[in-house]
Amino acid sequence: MGLRLSILDQSLIGEQETAVLALNKTIQLAQKAESLGYHRFWVSEHHNSEKLAGSSPEVLISHLLAKTKTIRIGSGGVMLQHYSPYKVAENFNVLASLAPGRVDLGVGKAPGGLPLSTKALQDGRFDNHKDLWEKLVDLKKFVTDSLEPHHPFYGLRAEPVSPEPPELFLLGASVTSAKLAGELGYSFVFAQFINNNETVLEEAFEVFSRLQERKKTEPISFILALSVIVADTDEEAKQLVTNSKIFKVHLERGKTVTLGSLEQAELFGKQANENYRIEIQEASILAGSKKTIREKLQKIQNVFDLDEMIIITPIENFEDRLKSYVLLSEAMSELPISR
Repeated sequence: MGLRLSILDQSLIGEQETAVLALNKTIQLAQKAESLGYHRFWVSEHHNSEKLAGSSPEVLISHLLAKTKTIRIGSGGVMLQHYSPYKVAENFNVLASLAPGRVDLGVGKAPGGLPLSTKALQDGRFDNHKDLWEKLVDLKKFVTDSLEPHHPFYGLRAEPVSPEPPELFLLGASVTSAKLAGELGYSFVFAQFINNNETVLEEAFEVFSRLQERKKTEPISFILALSVIVADTDEEAKQLVTNSKIFKVHLERGKTVTLGSLEQAELFGKQANENYRIEIQEASILAGSKKTIREKLQKIQNVFDLDEMIIITPIENFEDRLKSYVLLSEAMSELPISR
């Protein structure tokens, strides 16, 4: 069985670099990914971050579509809690009309930033307390132009309605997210680079698979998102692993958010204005030579019968990051990348 490989890029801003340079590198990486045969190229949404340039995936996607020809381009993902489903549908319907058959709409549940940026994003423009379930339902109906007569917005269309609407995905790292995706008919991307608990992954896969069987009319799939670093040797790859810890902020009301640094985690806790605790975990990064990574990914593919994996490579140096994706493509050449 062929394995599709895709990329999630966060537009990393390196030391002594600018956002302009980081975004230009994202363009270069998307073009290289296309030439290497990667299936999708996704960009993330992060707010008020000095290290990540991608705060508006819709704008960046539009530019990337214009700079590429065949690779699918999408969001990994739009943080729907901040926005009107109708406006998100309009944005992505425009993109899908500009490049029919090439647009993905990945939706995330996380805030994509600290509480202060969340407050600014949600400043009184609509009902911010609308349930995420309801937003996901509405988003799908707007994107597919399938509002029922009893819906309060029946008769409203998210123009332009594309003949090939964007493909829908829900991103998450829990059983709850997998269940939500399966019940609503979204393909699900499990972020293993955020949650490497094997028990949770297995249960999420089982729950989603059961629900997927019930929705055979909808072609939804389970995709695994992994952090992977490939170098010429195992030792060189291990040397490229930096910032190998993740920081989980557990808020008193039960919410958990994952951050990339202790400083960001502490700041999140303070801005949340409630009791919190910080849990430090080792980041889950697969690092090794082409042979090592090929064997590891084959094993994972066989366990979960996967058609696709989305790869994020957390290397700050762009040349090393680019080389890692080239080597990964070469490593998996024995498992032909399905287009």
